[in-house]
Amino acid sequence: MRALKVNLEDRSYPIYIGSDISLDNELYSKHINSKKIALITNEQIADLYLSEISQTLNTFDLKTLVLPEGETEKNLETVGKAAEFLSDNGIDRDSSIIAFGGGVIGDITGFVASSYMRGIKFLQVPTTLLAQVDSSVGGKTGVNISRGKNLIGAFYQPSAVIADTKYLNSLEPKRLSEGLAEVIKYGLIRDEDFFVWLCKNTSRILALGPEEMAHLIERCCQIKAEIVSEDEREGSIRAILNYGHTFGHAIESLTDYSVYTHGEAVSIGMVMAASMAERMGMLSQEDKKDITSLLESVNLPTKKPDLNSNDFLESMKRDKKVQDGEIRLILLESIGKAIISNDYPNEILMKTISE
Repeated sequence: MRALKVNLEDRSYPIYIGSDISLDNELYSKHINSKKIALITNEQIADLYLSEISQTLNTFDLKTLVLPEGETEKNLETVGKAAEFLSDNGIDRDSSIIAFGGGVIGDITGFVASSYMRGIKFLQVPTTLLAQVDSSVGGKTGVNISRGKNLIGAFYQPSAVIADTKYLNSLEPKRLSEGLAEVIKYGLIRDEDFFVWLCKNTSRILALGPEEMAHLIERCCQIKAEIVSEDEREGSIRAILNYGHTFGHAIESLTDYSVYTHGEAVSIGMVMAASMAERMGMLSQEDKKDITSLLESVNLPTKKPDLNSNDFLESMKRDKKVQDGEIRLILLESIGKAIISNDYPNEILMKTISE
């Protein structure tokens, strides 16, 4: 088992990475002080794994809420349903909640934990690659509203993250590719050597090679932990973690979260951001080509759908990273080096979202 730490003073917590580690009762007992706990998951994960994890947690008084699958469940109605479930089952301030699922379950559970009784402990047990390398780490929680993605939420850190690589074996290829979009993002914003390693090891990664998967999860978590430890609430450098996301969130919103997975939308968004940086003379044509090639090699889309450019711009303006009405974009100067910018020609932005 590999272990990392997110250093945030009294809110610090470990990230555990390994196979079958989510079936170790002692690992939970290190971070849970109460007898009564709740576990929130979705129907797909419940069908596959609820029985065995319930057996692992049999020393606790476990209450389980199973939610429908999908991004469309990430809303305030679901938050209310979850809070009522906790209340009906006697979950109190000393209890803990376990988020057992992908990014949607983690976001919902984290937000419920941040607000129920003004905050109770929760643990992340992410079951998708995207959640293991990204959304389970860093304390961002939230739900969607009709105006945009994750517009209601809180920064609320988990007590621990237990990233069990065994769950990756049941991922559909589409979900594996979705997670690899976030993996590639880390190389693009912070670590050129990691990007090169990904290019060289694509076939082993797609085959879920155990050593390769453990390494890439660890490296992504290291990068995110370093950035979050430096800037927990996205006042500065943490914003680079949103590379491709301002474009990607607009794509998700304008297609009603029903056409692209989050990772697929981010993949397109990263190529759009690379195109914009190339037009501005920041990123080389060769780097943009390498970015597009790697994304396509892991079966991710790279071409923007046909969407109205004015609608696209308006959606981008509702993004959380907007400051004083200006859209802040994360752009690349080169592979491995990202900057935060609101100093770009508007005509280049419009050309990028119009092509």
